[in-house]
Amino acid sequence: MAIHHREIHRIGSVAWLRAAVLGANDGIVSTASLVIGVAAAHAAHADVMVAGVAGLVAGAMSMAAGEYVSVCSQADTEKADIERERNELATDYAGETKELTGIYVKRGLSPDLARQVATQLMEHDALGAHARDELGITEAMSARPLLAALASAASFSVGAALPLMVAYMAAENNLIVLVAVTSLFFLALLGALAARAGGAGVLAGAMRVTFWGMMAMAATAAVGALFGTAM
Repeated sequence: MAIHHREIHRIGSVAWLRAAVLGANDGIVSTASLVIGVAAAHAAHADVMVAGVAGLVAGAMSMAAGEYVSVCSQADTEKADIERERNELATDYAGETKELTGIYVKRGLSPDLARQVATQLMEHDALGAHARDELGITEAMSARPLLAALASAASFSVGAALPLMVAYMAAENNLIVLVAVTSLFFLALLGALAARAGGAGVLAGAMRVTFWGMMAMAATAAVGALFGTAM
């Protein structure tokens, strides 16, 4: 009786997970830091909220645009490499078969078996075989600019909304402390969830983002206090 075993791997979610975690992390850190910096400059509660909302909108748009441009560049490179490979297959099929054979030999197959594998894969899907095994381009890892941009903008907005809600509900005299403490908690939770989703250590993931978030908030608080006093 045949036993069907299906393994679940996380590598297919790398693209959207990276964009989502980066967006949410930036949303929490940048907005919390902005709110704390403005509040440390002794601004009114309404001014703090205006700055925070403006930071959310600007940050979300910046994340979307930056991620889209970046991933588009990656997609353009992938397309150019695939087109070059298509031309090489059309002009030197035998040479490309030999090249693929060499790749499989380096991976541990005997020359005869590597030649058979390369020949059969080339007959089935020559371009796909070279894209996967020579260029390292697969469906799971291929660039998706629009998906990355939307994931970054949405996750940034969600992340930025968390310290904003805390700032909205907090009184002026304890706003800085509440925003800082809750934002560090949100960052730790985000880092732990991202690490768990990616199969990494939860504690290390939480500590990474919490440390850098704390540094950013401390720096902007110092700047806000300095310029607020100077003014």
